[in-house]
Parts: sequence; structure tokens; C-alpha cells
Amino acid sequence: MTARHRILLLGGTGDSRALAARLVERHDLEVITSLAGRTEHPLAIPGSLRIGGFGGVDALARYLDEEKIDLLIDATHPFAERISENAEAACRESGTPRLVLSRAPWQPVAGDHWITVADAEAAAEALKGLARQVFLSVGRQELEAFEGLRDIWFLVRMIDAPRGDLPLKNYEVVLGRGPFEANGERALILLHGIQALVTKNSGGEATYAKIAVARELGLPVIMIERPSVRKAEVAASVDEALKWISQRL
Repeated sequence: MTARHRILLLGGTGDSRALAARLVERHDLEVITSLAGRTEHPLAIPGSLRIGGFGGVDALARYLDEEKIDLLIDATHPFAERISENAEAACRESGTPRLVLSRAPWQPVAGDHWITVADAEAAAEALKGLARQVFLSVGRQELEAFEGLRDIWFLVRMIDAPRGDLPLKNYEVVLGRGPFEANGERALILLHGIQALVTKNSGGEATYAKIAVARELGLPVIMIERPSVRKAEVAASVDEALKWISQRL
């Protein structure tokens, strides 16, 4: 029996689940999806699953060698800088071909009022004097950047309920996992009197509705631009990734 090629898929996005589902249909491939473990109840993913970090660049490089991984697909969130940097270094060290699956970022259109910033700290600075009721959709790790804004009330959207207090003075947490629809986003924003939105430029359709609703309501959007991708071949869609994988194997 011919040995199957092994693919390590660094996941955590809808695109990673879609790619895993397509790959497991092939009998010549074994797909291992790795999740960081930050979400308590991840959605089901086809194929094998491992949860937790690798322990740094050298440990990931050893894993690639010991597990005889033929290809690594980095389909993590566009803002998951640490694991992407580690993957780039580990693949270089082990000689493992690497592809970054990264959907195209959102682009402003007519009617948008975007304030583009480089990071969460710059977003917090841009909020000063701009709004008093803010929809904050940036992820738990970036919340500390906003803790000094004591005169702003935040609506914070999270996937999992926080354990303990958030590093904010005035806030309410709403739980939700995309995809989100415009009607629900509009109702949420109007109910809480939201005056501005802060979000990351994740791209894709699953969470775009809030951007469209902000445009419709004339609200400013502080858009945190994604970090640049380190040296890598990049696919903007699942179909492009599948083509790259077929060419490599």
C-alpha cells in the first residue's frame, strides 16, 4: 500500500475547516489540523486534530521531521503573528514546503469612514474624543490596549465567556461566533447606541456585516491593518491552496 502524504494544517479559521474538508476526500493524504487551543469549544474539523502549541521554532521543526510532514499549510487567523513566524522559521529549518492561506483583506468602498491604524494601541489612541459608546471586536489579547480609556463604554464581542473581569472599566460582553448577518449586527449596534466600531482587517464574509452596517449608519470604523506576511507562497482561497498542494505532491 502506498504511503499517504502528510499535511500539517495550522487552523483556527473557517478557511482552514473548509480546506480540511476538501483534503480528507483524497485517499492519498493524511490531514492533521493543529489548533492553538484558545477557543474552548472549537467547531468540528475533518481529519486528525491536535490542540496546543508546539513549544517554539525548534520543537515545531522536530515535529515536522519526526512526523514526516510533507507540507505545512498556515491557515491561521491573519493576526496570529507568533505561530506564523514560528512556522516560517521551522519550515526553513526543516526544509518543509509552506503555504499561507490568507483571504484578501477588506477594502474601503464609497460611504465607508475608515480610520486605518497599525495596531491596537494606535486604535485606542484614535478613539480619544471620537465616541463614547464603542463596539470593540478585536479579540481578548488586544483588550489591554484600551484599559486607559475610562470615559468610554465598550460592547465587547467574544466567542467564549471571559473568565474573570476584562481590563476595561465600563463594558458589556456579548457572545457570538460568525458568520453574522446584517440584520443582527444592525440590531446590536442600534440597541447599544454604538457610535464607532473597532475591528481587525480579517477579510472574508463571515464578519463583514458589521462593516456594511457601520457604513449604512454613517459610523466611523477604526480598522487595524493586518501584519505583513513573512516570506511565503500565499493562496487567497481554498481552491488556490488545493491547486498548490496538487502541484507540490
